[in-house]
Amino acid sequence: MKFIEKRLPNGLRAIVAPMESTQTITILVLVGTGSNYEARKISGLSHFLEHMFFKGTKKYPKPGELDRLLDSVGAIHNAFTTREETGYWIKVDAKQFDLALMFVSDILQNALLKEEEINRERGVILEEMKMYWDDPRRYVWSLFEELVYGDNAYGWDVIGNAENIRTIKRSDFLKYWKSQYVARNTVVTVAGNISEEDTLRKIEKAFGKLRDGAPAKEATFKSPAPGPRMRLFEKNTDQSHIVVGALGYPLENKDRAAADVLSTILGGYMSSRLWADIRGRHGLAYAIRAGHDAYRHTGYFGAYAGVPHERSVEVVERIVGHLDKIKKTGATAEELKRAKDNIKGHLAISLESTDEVASFLGTQEILLGKIKKPDELIKKIDAVTREDIARVARVLFRKDRIYLSMIGPKLEKDPYEKILAKVS
Repeated sequence: MKFIEKRLPNGLRAIVAPMESTQTITILVLVGTGSNYEARKISGLSHFLEHMFFKGTKKYPKPGELDRLLDSVGAIHNAFTTREETGYWIKVDAKQFDLALMFVSDILQNALLKEEEINRERGVILEEMKMYWDDPRRYVWSLFEELVYGDNAYGWDVIGNAENIRTIKRSDFLKYWKSQYVARNTVVTVAGNISEEDTLRKIEKAFGKLRDGAPAKEATFKSPAPGPRMRLFEKNTDQSHIVVGALGYPLENKDRAAADVLSTILGGYMSSRLWADIRGRHGLAYAIRAGHDAYRHTGYFGAYAGVPHERSVEVVERIVGHLDKIKKTGATAEELKRAKDNIKGHLAISLESTDEVASFLGTQEILLGKIKKPDELIKKIDAVTREDIARVARVLFRKDRIYLSMIGPKLEKDPYEKILAKVS
């Protein structure tokens, strides 16, 4: 992978990755802030502010004007907020690079944040919130993170809570924008059919006047205190939605690669253990998967299934049984090779796309302050041994680290408590 990096005089980091085999470019601007940087009283502000940047600038004051510019050239664009970063991206014909760069630099530096637009957008976000609550496949993960991390930023929904969305003031937006959206906290990545030096010059012209300053720091992460291991949320759904999970590893932990391979063996593809058993042999689920999510300071393993209500106890027992089994017997040599090849294959496929290349480079820079090339990551995956899989499974899948969240009607704790109690 070819790319160059440059730090501008104001502290902003620019990354350019030329890709001659495509006719598109992706611009991704990442800001090192998100819901983990919020106090309880402004929980949801990072995401709300992300919405507001699209509601008019000094040059294009009418909401929708800028969107129409991109729509007129067939661009795809959006934004996202996570716990640790906020991103704004545009994928477009490479000939329209100047337009795309103007768009994203304008909204992030010259947004108006009008009072009337803030008030109008409150309703939009409240409806977005209801949409997530109405989707049990998604909401069960919110319950899981709340269960694991408790009443702190890691356990709060990124979107915030309804009370905050109704009451956050314009002054809160302005203060947060001034604090967090500063040059040294921003990474601009461009991947696609572009020239390196010309692109860097244009980025510096577009973002060279972005204000500098020291952004507020992320809240200190505290390990979860011992507490409830289960959260059952009663709702009249057609399926029971289940997450069985455990505390995992942060991004830079030496065992993160082993945890990634372990989760792939358990539920990363159609021939994985959970898929083959719960869906393949017993027909108990359409959706069944497992993965390991890593943040800077923590992480977690989670296995999800959507199942018939009357078989939910059986499915939880089967998932927990697979976690216990891999602790005791580890993985076979064939499973280990297949999981490694799967991860490497997915990485290779993803890096053929400009948006994935931009994300691969920009996310590492904004979260870690350095970029590991694909070959470095592959070496870590290749170094994972069968002994590592068994050892990491024994660390992760202990009784004091296992959690269960579930959504469905008429849920009773007793049978699930008995299953969790059997974990060694």
